[in-house]
Amino acid sequence: MLYDTKRSEGKGKSTFKMSKQKAPEVNLANLYHELNKFAQNADYTNPRALNVANKILKANRGDETAFKCKIVCLIHQSQFQIAVKEIVNNPNLASGLSFEKAYCQYRLNKISEALSTIRNVSDPSPKLQELLGQVLYRLEQYSECVGVYKNLIKNTSDDYEEERQTNLSAVIAGLKLWENKDVEDPGLADDTWELNFNRACLLIGQANYPEALQRLVQAEQLCREMMEEDDDVEAELGVIHVQRAYVLQLQGKNDEALKLYNQVVKARPSDIGLMAVASANIISLNKEQNVFDSKKKVKATTVPGLENKLTKGQKSLMVYNRFLLLLYTNQFAQCSKLLATLKPQDYGEEMLCLLQASLLCRQKQIPKAVQAIQEYVNSHDGVGLPTQLTVAQLLLLQGNIGKACDVLQSLNLSSYKPAIVSTLVALYMGMEDGESAIRVLDEAVNWYKEHGGSQSELNILLRENTAFKLKTGQSEAATSMLEDLRRSNPGDIKTLAQLISAYSKFDPKRAQELSKELPSVAQLSADVDVDVLENTPLTLSTRQLRRGGKADAEKTGAVASVEEMKKKRKRKRKPLLPKNFDSSVAPDPERWLPMRERSHFKGKRRRDKKGGGVGKGTQGATAGTGEMDASKPSSVPNSPRPGSQTSSNTGSPSPGNPAPRQQKPASAASKKGKPKKKRGGKW
Repeated sequence: MLYDTKRSEGKGKSTFKMSKQKAPEVNLANLYHELNKFAQNADYTNPRALNVANKILKANRGDETAFKCKIVCLIHQSQFQIAVKEIVNNPNLASGLSFEKAYCQYRLNKISEALSTIRNVSDPSPKLQELLGQVLYRLEQYSECVGVYKNLIKNTSDDYEEERQTNLSAVIAGLKLWENKDVEDPGLADDTWELNFNRACLLIGQANYPEALQRLVQAEQLCREMMEEDDDVEAELGVIHVQRAYVLQLQGKNDEALKLYNQVVKARPSDIGLMAVASANIISLNKEQNVFDSKKKVKATTVPGLENKLTKGQKSLMVYNRFLLLLYTNQFAQCSKLLATLKPQDYGEEMLCLLQASLLCRQKQIPKAVQAIQEYVNSHDGVGLPTQLTVAQLLLLQGNIGKACDVLQSLNLSSYKPAIVSTLVALYMGMEDGESAIRVLDEAVNWYKEHGGSQSELNILLRENTAFKLKTGQSEAATSMLEDLRRSNPGDIKTLAQLISAYSKFDPKRAQELSKELPSVAQLSADVDVDVLENTPLTLSTRQLRRGGKADAEKTGAVASVEEMKKKRKRKRKPLLPKNFDSSVAPDPERWLPMRERSHFKGKRRRDKKGGGVGKGTQGATAGTGEMDASKPSSVPNSPRPGSQTSSNTGSPSPGNPAPRQQKPASAASKKGKPKKKRGGKW
């Protein structure tokens, strides 16, 4: 470069000017050749490939081939944002890059934008339809997604057939799990662990848990075989283990499920979605217990980026569990903050209303909770059954039984279910309103007859209604329902007996006619063993009741009683002997006497006898010299010890007398000679 230095007039500053030179000419042929080499080797991740494409575009702005190569290089180098920006800024060059644009938007988690980009293509290619299936699955539009994959499997034939079948099985399982819709079985294979896993998910949606467990076990075996040499086999197995734990949890085997969940969590999988699901299920199992562990696990459900790994149902359940954990720990302020951050379009207004009501109930504001839910029910159509049942439960907590019954009767079709009907009857009987209870039962029976409900549920309602009417003395009204029951099950003797009993109270002739249809006594007593019945005791002891109170027909007669007496005869318990027992030594004859009364008892030494009166008396007084002389024997006779005999023969045991049978251990004898430590004197 050439620089010309000049002094500006009157300012004393230096300025620099660069001489103009022509840019070197670019050899496009060489650049195209180099770019073609990268394309043939599929080496798009090489930064030089992107540089070559940029050089060509710099020399020729309208080169579509170089522009497409540039976009492909950006995609392979995961620069999706730059790729989308280039496509948007160059619409003339990006006319045929709809797939690349939609793919970049998909990878940037802009799923809705990717769908609109695909929709703008009038005749999508097979690879664009593949991407459409992925986008619809992420948007949880399973019904349309099933049609896309079925069309692809039907009209394409390449090496990706197995992947398409796996995706189709995943969509069918999601449709059943999250929308409860059934799809005709397309007859997919089950030779891979992914297909078995998706089949297990479908069975979970169908509530066929035993077969789902079998499929998961088979999936684990295939996964271990297929990925035996792969280091990521444990990561793949973690998904299967969590699903197995979920099935066990649904079956009520909480301990086994918790063990599997903790096993996956301790392995710390790299998949944040898997970690979050396992942690959330552990929290649901802990409930109000083990709150400290739940607080640690809840952190895994709030990891950034988790929203792109879960479905809407999973996200709402995790928020629900987090809210319950805060509620159990009485963190009401944080509960309110969490509710404020939740959007109705993401979690639903009904769920947010229930969470708000539960918070108010926990704060002992039940009237406000009832008012909040009641306002929501009145302002919305098609409110779910759990919300309406919550209103009834809160009214019962307040003691408003009448209003609770009104709510239960306003549940439309659900109010005729046997569970709701039985609840209403119990509540009305609690209020001593038998007429309302009978009315509820009659309305339920009439609805099932008119609308053709389940025959099993109708039979349940008929039996309960007839039993209730027979109990209240309405035998004539009960006969029509008993006749219906008999028509549905002609061989039921119990129904026939009830019908005869009901007719006997107002129509004896009809009862007499029906009694002829009862089986004979011989038929009824055909299976009765008279011997067993005679040997059965009329009264049973507590022990017999615990065993079931059943008399065994084989153990009858004198022989059986003798055998039972032999079995029941108690064995003589072996005597408990001391550890150092010596059978060769005779027992001590004084062993039953207290220790102080035995002849060899020496008594306890007292400290004042050793001193001989030293330190007693007035200050400065001394004892007599005679008393201080140890050579003179004491004239005071020794007092007899307690328990000693007057005879000199019994003062000590004779050599012929044996020692006690219970010998003292050697350690005790050695301790006897050691002087005891003296305690410090006290003032």
